[in-house]
Amino acid sequence: MNKKTPQKIQEIIFGIHPVIELLTAKKRQLHAIYTTKPVPKSWSMIERLLPKNVQVNYVPRDALARMAQTVDHQGVVAYAGLLPIRKKFFDATKHPFLLMIDGVQDTRNLGAILRSAYCAGVDGVILVKKNSAPLNASTYKAAAGLSEHVDIYEAPSAIFAAQELKKAGYGLYLATLGGENAVAMPYQKPLCIVIGNEATGISSEILSLGQQVMLPQRRKDISYNASVAAGILLFLIGSHIKKI
Repeated sequence: MNKKTPQKIQEIIFGIHPVIELLTAKKRQLHAIYTTKPVPKSWSMIERLLPKNVQVNYVPRDALARMAQTVDHQGVVAYAGLLPIRKKFFDATKHPFLLMIDGVQDTRNLGAILRSAYCAGVDGVILVKKNSAPLNASTYKAAAGLSEHVDIYEAPSAIFAAQELKKAGYGLYLATLGGENAVAMPYQKPLCIVIGNEATGISSEILSLGQQVMLPQRRKDISYNASVAAGILLFLIGSHIKKI
């Protein structure tokens, strides 16, 4: 009989802001924290948020690099419970502004998009698990820890997510290179903006299920980076729907 793979119960978080936001959000338990001596300049911001029962472990910088598998740890590495993922689909009356991320494969892009989603006032994010970058320490670092405050739901596929959105009453706006001018679009709540894969864009099976929109740009043969496009669109739409 094959043994089951042990279920992951904790993950690593590194960097000043990811750890600060982890402690501020209080969504998951901090298991351990490591830093250097002397401590980093911003350590006091972390120290005052630490639970009293958590001991600080002091280790050399190269030990932190081995834990984080990068030198970009800013002198802080923590182990915490897994980021909570929403089990129930979103309610259009309570979550009128959603973002769906369809197959973004770079953790830095994924993190940057989650950061923009929080800043722009998005009520929830749908991650399409198929061909997607994972939620991991690199993602949290790119999000500056703001992923801790984002309500995330994971869908098995883009078509599943789109069908659930339609059933719940959401209008879909899909970021493409052949859509209508995104600036002039009369957005209506409840809505979900969809950002696709860095190379291939949005899954072909859902392109007909919503309104395609495009950011104006200098030439047709170029495009914005996925995370940049997401940030602009989220700000644009967020500003519009506040007036509705």
